Amino acid sequence: MGNQRAHLGIARATCALGLVATLLTGCGSDGDSGDDVTKLSFAASTFGDPGRGPLLTKWLDEFNQSQDKVQVSAAAVPYPTFGQTVLTQMGSGKGPDLVRFDMPEFEAAADAGLIAPLDKMIDVGRYDLLKQPDQFMVHDGVRHGIIFEASNYAMFYNADLIPTPPSTYEQFSSTAKALTKGDVYGLAFRQTEAEEAGVWQDIFNYVYGFGGAWSDGKNLTINSPENLKGLQAYKDLYDANVIPRGADAATFRRMFAEGKVGMELNNGGYVTATRGQNAQLNFSVAPIPFPVRKQGAILAPIVINEASEGKEEAATFIRWALEPQNQAKLQEILGASSVATTTQRSAESLKATPFLTVFDGLTETSLPQIVLGFEAKTPDIRKVVVQNVVAALQGKADLKSALDRAQQQATEMVR
Repeated sequence: MGNQRAHLGIARATCALGLVATLLTGCGSDGDSGDDVTKLSFAASTFGDPGRGPLLTKWLDEFNQSQDKVQVSAAAVPYPTFGQTVLTQMGSGKGPDLVRFDMPEFEAAADAGLIAPLDKMIDVGRYDLLKQPDQFMVHDGVRHGIIFEASNYAMFYNADLIPTPPSTYEQFSSTAKALTKGDVYGLAFRQTEAEEAGVWQDIFNYVYGFGGAWSDGKNLTINSPENLKGLQAYKDLYDANVIPRGADAATFRRMFAEGKVGMELNNGGYVTATRGQNAQLNFSVAPIPFPVRKQGAILAPIVINEASEGKEEAATFIRWALEPQNQAKLQEILGASSVATTTQRSAESLKATPFLTVFDGLTETSLPQIVLGFEAKTPDIRKVVVQNVVAALQGKADLKSALDRAQQQATEMVR
């Protein structure tokens, strides 16, 4: 049943993904290599990051240099189309051998039987795994993933424009309005259907930061008063014209690096990317100044494709990645993110980036961007919610009616 549901959902992929998808069709060993080396592909949107991508590729090269029988190559797929592209491939029995998923797609793939169970391939008892994020890697007692990156959301701000960061939503709003003049905007966030997954990540912070939730674990609560309050705050900022409307994430993040955006809510992985765009930018980080200290987190598991012919070799790579020295190097590359295991930040890192402790202090109040109790249905629920919220932003419906409609549509979908 799970596989059938996955194939129905996955079949919606558009032909525009075809070119990228074709690059990911080879699973398992390369029988034509003639050198008895199993060649695997590892797909991750982060390989395309201007700051982290080259460093991750170098880290991957270190694995390849340490091995005689396994080689792993990077496959970068753009973030907006990543989940659908890879799920489409996996659903047809192809795709990359190793995948770095975001949680919604991870849940859908696990539910559909597209991910190989890891319990017999990786002895997790050997590693000091972070308990809070790691709990989401196990489904019905079966482990399907290992955390590749755990990245909490916080408020990035330009310290030249904002000497003292806002500590309340009211201050956040007034600061955004005061900074918006000429070609400078006080704030930026995603607000178009084209960036559905990113809009979901952005509004997650407003929903949970105002005491809301997408469900109570058993029933959807999309149109709850708390959700309405949080999303009204998001819409109020949109209506106040304090953001570069229509700009996608790549554009407004470049603007932030150029000093033309004052604040953005983003995850710890953005630190390295920002410095990669402008090493001289004077920016800092503070907790999101919303009424409730609860925010989203990017939990990105690494998984093995069930269709891969090189599962054990893929597990060799994951075991290598989990070794303490390799975890430490990965954390340095990822910046303010955490990795699968408990690691100690170096004195050099803390001196260069004192606000790393801000991100680390948010781990216990951060949640993966999934709908609890409806994890595997999150991509479908996300689509309905984002469509309706964007319709409200564009004046096609009032926000309460939009959330009521989203509640009805999503409830009918998950029955």
